[in-house]
Amino acid sequence: MEHSANATLDHIEGGTDNRKVGDLMHSGVLTCQRDTPIQDVARQMSEQDVSALVVVDSKGNMAGLISRTDLVNARLYEQYWKHWRGLTAGHIMVTDVVSVHADDTIQHAGKLMMDRKIHRVVVVEEQGEGAKPTGVLSITDLVRDMAQE
Repeated sequence: MEHSANATLDHIEGGTDNRKVGDLMHSGVLTCQRDTPIQDVARQMSEQDVSALVVVDSKGNMAGLISRTDLVNARLYEQYWKHWRGLTAGHIMVTDVVSVHADDTIQHAGKLMMDRKIHRVVVVEEQGEGAKPTGVLSITDLVRDMAQE
């Protein structure tokens, strides 16, 4: 049986489902600081069995995202970094993080993930000059939801 990469998106867009991101997201976010050594980032991901951490600034606002893929890529290019042991989350995090709000529709979040070819979106709450991460919605969450229908 052939699987389409757009099967999840087709399912999400095809229905009249007006549920919100807040209905499916994982509330609470595992975070680290920019200056967290990447060994500690890897350890936290492994111990918590998550595939990404949100990097936050001193005020708790989202500054970036670091995934297992980012860690592996950094390790592959280790020879080019003179001070591998000195690398921090801030060195290898992605700063162009796709975010949504809890009251956005699941269709909107799913379309963003499919269009951007990403595995997760960070759910944020705008506060003053920053965005506080409040949850994460992943492709896995969408697939799990499909299986329960």
